[in-house]
Amino acid sequence: MQILVNFLNFCPKFTQDFTKIAQNLNFAKICFVILTKILLINTKKLKIYPKISPHLPKKATICKKFKVWLLRTLMKKRKKKINNIIILALIVVAVGLGIQLQIFERSVPVIYIQDTIYTNLQEPLPVRITDEISGIKKVKITLKKDAKDAGVILYDEKIDKQKELVLEVKLPQIIKSTDTYTLELSAKDSSLWNFLQGNEALKNIPIVVDTQKPAVNILANSYQIEQGGAAAVVFEARDEHLQDLHIEDNKGRRFAVSPYLKDNHYAALVAWNAKEQDFRAFVIAKDKAGNVTKERIRYYLINRKYRNSNIALKDGFLDGKIEDLAQQYAQNKNLARLEKFKFVNETLRLGNEERIHKVSTQAKKDYNGLQFTRFVPLKNAMKVGDFADHRFYSYNGEFVSESYHLGIDLASVARDNIYASLDGKVIFAEENGIYGINIIIDHGFGLYSLYGHCSSKLVAEGDEIKAGEIIAKTGTSGLALGDHLHFGILVQGVEVRPEQFQDAKWLQSYIISVLEEGRKIILKERK
Repeated sequence: MQILVNFLNFCPKFTQDFTKIAQNLNFAKICFVILTKILLINTKKLKIYPKISPHLPKKATICKKFKVWLLRTLMKKRKKKINNIIILALIVVAVGLGIQLQIFERSVPVIYIQDTIYTNLQEPLPVRITDEISGIKKVKITLKKDAKDAGVILYDEKIDKQKELVLEVKLPQIIKSTDTYTLELSAKDSSLWNFLQGNEALKNIPIVVDTQKPAVNILANSYQIEQGGAAAVVFEARDEHLQDLHIEDNKGRRFAVSPYLKDNHYAALVAWNAKEQDFRAFVIAKDKAGNVTKERIRYYLINRKYRNSNIALKDGFLDGKIEDLAQQYAQNKNLARLEKFKFVNETLRLGNEERIHKVSTQAKKDYNGLQFTRFVPLKNAMKVGDFADHRFYSYNGEFVSESYHLGIDLASVARDNIYASLDGKVIFAEENGIYGINIIIDHGFGLYSLYGHCSSKLVAEGDEIKAGEIIAKTGTSGLALGDHLHFGILVQGVEVRPEQFQDAKWLQSYIISVLEEGRKIILKERK
C-alpha cells in the first residue's frame, strides 16, 4: 500500500488523466497508456528509457518505443521488472477504477432521527437515512426492551443503492407505557470497504411511551370579553413531557402565556380582533409524545358596533399629505392622483401595520409583576378620533378606498408632552409611513402602547423607561392633518380599545381582580 501511495504522490496528475482516459478507452487500452506514462514520468528514476533509446530512431513514436522496449526486455529475461511494472499498473488501474466508481469510500450512512423518541403509539416514527456516495444497501430496525432482549424486528430490507430512504416505522401496540424500550437502527452502504462488507451506521434510540394527555385547569378568567377588547386568564397545566403551551383563538391566532407565581401555573392576556364578529379562546397544551389537550376559556361575549365614517376626499388633501407620502414611499412616482391615495391608504398602511404587529409579537411575554394603572398619555386631552372607525373614502361621489382606524386620536395643544403611563422598554422608535414618527413600548405580559404622528421623539429603541417619563411631542408627521397623538394599545399584536386601559374601574374588574383571584387559588390563601 505504501508503494502505491508513493506512486500516486510521484504522479499527481495520474488520477485526473486516468478519469479522462477511462471515459473513452477499454481496460486494455487503459493499461497500455498507464504503462507508457510510467516510463515517461521520470527517466532518471526508472532507468529504462535511456537503455533502449539508442536502438530507436530519434523520431520514433512513444508507442513504437514502448513496443521495442517490451520486446528487448523479454529477450533479456527482465521478467521480474516487467512483472513488477505490470502489477503496479494493474494496482493503479484498480485503485483508479475504485476512485472513479467510489466503491471503496469510507463514509458511513447518516441516520436522521430524534435523540429520544416520545410516542403515544398513534403516529408512526419518521426515519430518514442517506448515503450520497455509494448508496444504501441494507437497513434493519429492531425494538428491544433491554440489552438481553432479542427484540422485535420492525424493518429488515435490502436496498438497491438508494441515496435516500424515508421510512415511517409503526410501533407495536403491545408495548407498555410503564416499560422502557430502545430502538436499534442499522444502515449499511454499498461500498466495498471493510473487506467488501461496506460501512455501517448504528444508532440506539431510547423510547418513552406516553399516552396521557396534559392536564389543564382554568383557575380564574375575566367574566366577559368585548369585541375589540381584552381579557385575562390564570390556569394550571401539568405534564411531565410538556412541549408546547399557548392560547389560541378560533381564527388560529396564538397568544403566548407567562409563568405565574409557581411551577405549572400560567397567566395571559388575550384579545378579540375588532374586525371579527365571533371569538373563542382555548388553552392548548401539547406534550412531546403528541398528546393534546384543548380547554376552552369561558368568556361571555359582547359584540360591539363600531362607527362607520364616510369621508369625501378633497384636492388639497390629495395634493398635500398624500402627494408627500407617495413621493417618499412609492416606487412609482408617476401614479395618478387617486392611485397615490390608494397606495398610501392600502399598500403603505398594510406595510406599516405589519411592522407594528411584528415587533409587538416578538418581544418577551413574561408577567414580571406588572402593576396595571390607567394610561394617560396626554394631559387635558380631548378624543378626536374613535377606535375601530371603519372609514370609507370617496371622490366626486365615487368610492375609492377604505380603512380601519386602530387607535384613538387625542389632541390638546401643539407639540404637547407625551407621557409613558407604565414602566417598559422602547422596542420601536422610528419613521413608520402613515404613523409618522412612531414609538412602541413593551410593558411586559404581552401589553404594548403605541404613539404615532409625533413631531419629535425623546427616547430611542432599547431604552428602559419609567411611568411618568416624557417620551415624545405631539405633531403632524405621517398621515395627519392637525397636531394630535394617535394612541394605541396592543395585546400580542392585536389592537384593542385604548379606552379600556384608560379606565381604572375596567382594569380593576377585568384584569387586576382576575390575577388576584388566581394568586389566591395558587397560593391557597383562600379561607
